[in-house]
Amino acid sequence: MNDKYLYVTLYKFDLGQVHLEMSLLILTLYYLIIINSEPLSLNLYKAWFSGRGCFGNEAASRILERSFILLEKYKLSDAFGRRFPYLRLSVTDVCNFRCTYCLPDGYKKTGCDTFLSADEILRAVKAFANLGVQKIRLTGGEPTVRPDFLEIASRINELEEIQTLALTTNGYKLPERAESFYNAGIRNINISIDSLDSDVFKSITGHDRLKEVLDGVQACQDIGFDKIKINTVLLKGVNDVCLSQFLDLVKSKNISLRFIELMQTLTNLDYYNKYHLSGEVIKKQLLDMNWSEIERSFDAGPAQEFSHPESQGNIGLIMPYSKDFCKTCNRLRFSAKGGLHLCLFGEGGHSLRHLLQDDNQQEELENAILELMHFKKSSHFLHDGNSGQTPHLASIGG
Repeated sequence: MNDKYLYVTLYKFDLGQVHLEMSLLILTLYYLIIINSEPLSLNLYKAWFSGRGCFGNEAASRILERSFILLEKYKLSDAFGRRFPYLRLSVTDVCNFRCTYCLPDGYKKTGCDTFLSADEILRAVKAFANLGVQKIRLTGGEPTVRPDFLEIASRINELEEIQTLALTTNGYKLPERAESFYNAGIRNINISIDSLDSDVFKSITGHDRLKEVLDGVQACQDIGFDKIKINTVLLKGVNDVCLSQFLDLVKSKNISLRFIELMQTLTNLDYYNKYHLSGEVIKKQLLDMNWSEIERSFDAGPAQEFSHPESQGNIGLIMPYSKDFCKTCNRLRFSAKGGLHLCLFGEGGHSLRHLLQDDNQQEELENAILELMHFKKSSHFLHDGNSGQTPHLASIGG
């Protein structure tokens, strides 16, 4: 702690300078609490401010109190100043598609552990919500194959701390199920569509269901989901040559289509070497066609989004191999078996399942999560050919 700097900052804080100094004060708080990554020490910091007369006038006192209330809400931070309002929550590893880039041989059970129960999932969500998570995305595998999927979604939706409940799905039976997802509280939905050619779609997924999935997209629009996104894994020579078809799709639909760079995992090296294509190739084409980049929101995903005045929808690019990709990381991952994954390409998860067995373990669970945040690294190591211990993206929700 730089005592001299804090004296200069805080003793200038008087009635005549409250608004001028507010931003500087917030920056100081940010330095103390976020950069030093000590979210459990708020009371100590508050005592430090009080001891130096910072609650000497009513206006300053109100601002400081509000600042501490806000900071109490965002306890999840790491040593690099990043905050984490977003949790990707996998509810199953099972998937009923056989996508060539993920599960080409279909889902195969590994180990003897069962997936988390609905009660265990809710205890985990409550802990993350208490630590500042505002957005939950339900993932898999294919999350909707769980018989109790709607129950899980509905119970999460009842938590007032969770402002956004989202779902990533392959679109299986979506036309007939979209309304039930909406009624369960899901407002944002991501749907995987890797090709708009039915034969290519079938060759990638193992299912001849393109029309069904596209009808599901339309059903989501008709029902009124807040955000509808299409996820397309970018595959060299397969779907990169069909950019115009994707642009036509979003031209008349208020949806976002995101191209996701193919990522290396433990099991797909040959496939990766054959089909990986940098998203920069698509980005250049978009810019050449007068698409403009959109500013990223606080709890948004990692995509660089682009808009065009003649298109209702947007195009996004998720490029994990791009420079500084991890700099704006704002999400954590929780596996279907109770592991906290600090990075999609980390060295495995940290099991917290033993702390999900009783409601009385809530404080212990929250403290364990906060302690693990100190181990989050600044970046993945994909550039070094190190994909961590992720066997395939279905294993921890992608």
